[in-house]
Amino acid sequence: MKRGKVNISTLGCSKNLVDSEMLLNQLDLNGFKVVHDSEDDDVNIVILNTCGFIKDAKEESINSILNYAEARKNGKLDKLLVMGCLSARYKSDLENEIPEVDKFYGKFDYKEIIKDLNANFFEQKMYRRVKTTPNHFSYLKISEGCNRHCSFCAIPQFTGIHKSRSIESLVEEAENLVNEGTKELLVIAQDLSYYGIDMYGESKLAELIDRLADIKGLEWIRLHYAYPSKFPMDLLKVIRERDNVAKYLDLPLQHISNHMLGRMRRKITKEETIALLQKIREEVPGIAIRTTFLVGHPGETEADYEELKAFVAEQKFDRMGVFSYSDEDDTYAFKMYEDDVPEETKEARAAELMEIQQTISEKLNTEKVGKTLNVLIDREEGDYFIGRTEYDSPEVDGEVLIEKDDRIEIGNFYQIAISDSTEFDLIGSLS
Repeated sequence: MKRGKVNISTLGCSKNLVDSEMLLNQLDLNGFKVVHDSEDDDVNIVILNTCGFIKDAKEESINSILNYAEARKNGKLDKLLVMGCLSARYKSDLENEIPEVDKFYGKFDYKEIIKDLNANFFEQKMYRRVKTTPNHFSYLKISEGCNRHCSFCAIPQFTGIHKSRSIESLVEEAENLVNEGTKELLVIAQDLSYYGIDMYGESKLAELIDRLADIKGLEWIRLHYAYPSKFPMDLLKVIRERDNVAKYLDLPLQHISNHMLGRMRRKITKEETIALLQKIREEVPGIAIRTTFLVGHPGETEADYEELKAFVAEQKFDRMGVFSYSDEDDTYAFKMYEDDVPEETKEARAAELMEIQQTISEKLNTEKVGKTLNVLIDREEGDYFIGRTEYDSPEVDGEVLIEKDDRIEIGNFYQIAISDSTEFDLIGSLS
């Protein structure tokens, strides 16, 4: 088969994006022309990297497969390959229902994909990537899988058990990324808190982040998805003392009532959660905490929800997301509970929680007006440069809108005087 041009289209989370970047690099090394999320008509091979996390994500993945399958059927593509979470989870069903796809793969079948394209897999360059993010920030995936088995989550079914990568290999990858222009590293995993336990017999997250912080030229390290149960407390000293570790922590809590935490199989209590949050804020003054909550899980009563509302209002999280429960095949909740919260109730609870958060966010942003903050510039858009503070992660958090100035360049840090704010964003100018 001719080498041609390959488009890898990525759906879902940043962990999928890292997988796509690795695959793009392998194909590039083999002489393929490679593009990512391209809408051009001149590609002859499409690899779709799917998401299978929740209902909406699955629907988006299926619709994308169907759209590309139509193009394959009409002769506009030589090959259509599908990989990722949805493909791993429903492989046999998808094969039967969408025969236009040349082949479906699991989540980690990189070598098989390369082989099927009559190419060679370069083992020694497995963790080198073709970047799809702006050059100044990169994701670093430190482990695969998850051992937690929360009631609502299907992820362990298609990612398997937790598997950490070695500290040495991660430091080497990070050094390569920094040498190529990365200034901000977003450390990601399904569960950061478990890092190292499978490989070293104890949590090694603090040691890893400390080692990464030694890399010259790396100006921000940001942590995503730390599990609250058995949280590695020695990490807090590293966040507090290392200047290039952002005072930012993504800590998905999911709920707060003991009734719901038990049904969700979170292995932590309300009291332990509150104590953890207090400890984090005491150890790292000024830290921004991002969290996520799930509403409408089977068995969630009005009293449970009211308890969650009060908790959100009291804790005043810097950043917050809310999801509505959806039944996921073969999860504990799917097998053991009835989906007994009406959809309209789920949606109303999610909307109300976000309204509470909007008020909190607006107040927190107002308090930043008049201050000068260190801001990383991500892009230019309309009449503004768009950047982020150390308290904001790309895609999911607020941004800083900065008046156009000839002295500003994308990918650099600047001191920005904040002059105004909205519910989620800040407005300022070069100080």
